[in-house]
Amino acid sequence: MSTHGPGGRVDPAHPGDPATIGPYRIIGRLGTGGMGTVHAGLDPRGVRVAVKAVHRAQAQDPEFRARFRREVALSSRVQGPCLVPLLAADTETGSPWLATAYVPGPTLAQHLHAYGPLTGGTLHAFAAGTAQALAAIHRADVVHRDVKPQNVILSPAGPRVLDFGIAHAADGTSVTRTGVMTGTPGWISPEHYRTGTSGPAGDVFAWGALVAHAATGRLPFGSGAPDVVAFRILSGEADLGGVPAALQEVLEQALAKDPDDRPTAARAAERCAALLCAQATQVLVPGTDPTLAGDPVRAAWHVPALHDPAWPGPAAPRRGRLLLAVAVGAAAAGGLVGGLLALPATRAEQAARPVADASADPAGAAHTTGTPAAPAGGSGSPSAAGSDAGTTDTAPTLATWRAARAAQTPAENDARGSMGTGAWIDAATYPDQDFSLGFHQPRGEVYITSGGRELDFGAIHEVARTACLGLRDLRTAYPDLPYRTFVIVDTGRRGGPAVVWSDDFRSNTACSTSMTDRTTAPAAGQAAGWYPDAGGLAAAQVPSSDPDEIRIADRIATSLIRAWNGNAHDDGYRRLGHDNLSVGFDPANRVMYVWATKPAWDGATRGDWAQQAARQSCGDLAAAAAEVASWPYARYAVLVEDPIAGDAFLRWGSTGACGA
Repeated sequence: MSTHGPGGRVDPAHPGDPATIGPYRIIGRLGTGGMGTVHAGLDPRGVRVAVKAVHRAQAQDPEFRARFRREVALSSRVQGPCLVPLLAADTETGSPWLATAYVPGPTLAQHLHAYGPLTGGTLHAFAAGTAQALAAIHRADVVHRDVKPQNVILSPAGPRVLDFGIAHAADGTSVTRTGVMTGTPGWISPEHYRTGTSGPAGDVFAWGALVAHAATGRLPFGSGAPDVVAFRILSGEADLGGVPAALQEVLEQALAKDPDDRPTAARAAERCAALLCAQATQVLVPGTDPTLAGDPVRAAWHVPALHDPAWPGPAAPRRGRLLLAVAVGAAAAGGLVGGLLALPATRAEQAARPVADASADPAGAAHTTGTPAAPAGGSGSPSAAGSDAGTTDTAPTLATWRAARAAQTPAENDARGSMGTGAWIDAATYPDQDFSLGFHQPRGEVYITSGGRELDFGAIHEVARTACLGLRDLRTAYPDLPYRTFVIVDTGRRGGPAVVWSDDFRSNTACSTSMTDRTTAPAAGQAAGWYPDAGGLAAAQVPSSDPDEIRIADRIATSLIRAWNGNAHDDGYRRLGHDNLSVGFDPANRVMYVWATKPAWDGATRGDWAQQAARQSCGDLAAAAAEVASWPYARYAVLVEDPIAGDAFLRWGSTGACGA
């Protein structure tokens, strides 16, 4: 059943509709179908959600209830870009329900009917985003099995793949009616017709048909009786007339009759992302926010905006963040205990936040760098900080930590509550852990002090993610909040208290924490004392207007490509070109970033490339300083841009240590 009504419009609630479902206040309907109704709801903070409630008659069917449990379990396993996150569910109540983030926008089917095919950058963004979503699904060992136009929402921030109603685990376990063909005619793979089963390659086949349909408005295997369409899929060729040439090759491979001849979703996503990045990182549409250049899907995405006067605006943010009660450890492992299911608050709220406001940065969909900001003062320019937030040019230290004071203002008093009142980290491992907050307003820093056992790397990440999400919520409630950086100090370290993490929670919109542990010695090729960061990469991805920067970036990129490809790297897997290798500059922090859009590279290939690129970038950057008067850049960072798993900074350094 559809989770949204036409164009995402909210219809009035019907007589007899519940006033609340779980913690959600019901304000209308988004859609209905044979299995149940999708209600428009608001959580206690006013965040918009879609609540799918199963018809009571269906809920009496044990087989159906088993399938619904399965849908919830599978949905809880999947997190990633361009997906609609599951927020909570109750599979054991009389009328089972699940809640997802609300995503405004029409389905692809509705858009094609109203406006016609997707074109240009929007089409490439659609192809890349939907492939990224399937790659995330497959990484969780799940197969979607119902990829079709009705199951893709065209949100203001990019495409969103939804509906795991007939998904199953990649290990083959599923709960379906015996003898019933799952899937929708026209979107079923040849092997599914032949054997009744389909793996990830079947999703890729449906994705190829989906993108072709989006590009032309035509069904790639035509219409008609289901058996006629099935015959065309089994023995005919897809109609790709009108598909842009750049996409035709990857779609032809995705639509191969033999599943072994199709690319993986991750490989298709990489190829589409490369096509998209070639456009999105070079061209800014007039009026586009330049900070979006780091998110190629969103930067290139242009669909008609929606405004629904029947959808009430969110209530004023409540001070303090809703913390859902039960985590999904069992569901993440593929089993479901039953009762109220909730994603961990950090993930659920990260996913829920962007859809509460169509103008917010999309989580999951937004291409984030996957790294926190550098130590305070190391990310973003002073102008980016805004006049209401303190700024500093030095990293946080134990001295600045000791200079922080206790909470005094209303916002400061609410800061701890905004991060949740439950356990931030595993209570079994850290039974006596305590966290306290201090504030250094002149520096714009919030200090989080951990007392008790020494935090390991994973716990630091959890605390960082919780703090980032909470402080972003706090700033929503207090727009004039005079802070932009949080700092974690671990007093349980054997060598004494240590600053173990710092991050700019304003610029790190996805609250990503994929970064080298800053308390450990830098690895080879990673300079001590400074770190590349999310804000710097985003700045580097904004096209420069400086003639020297443009000339030198082009020269360095060309040199890197020639050197790498010249070392017998002539296969497509390793080969680089100007479509997947970029150089840009962060003027605020005087760092040159070099990034390869090669998410399919394995660790060994990434390491080889990073070593060569760092050595060559350092020398070329030093040469530029000798060539251009007042050349400001003396630092460089090398990374692999990965729109699926998150970007990975591999090496960084300064021109003063090129030979080190």
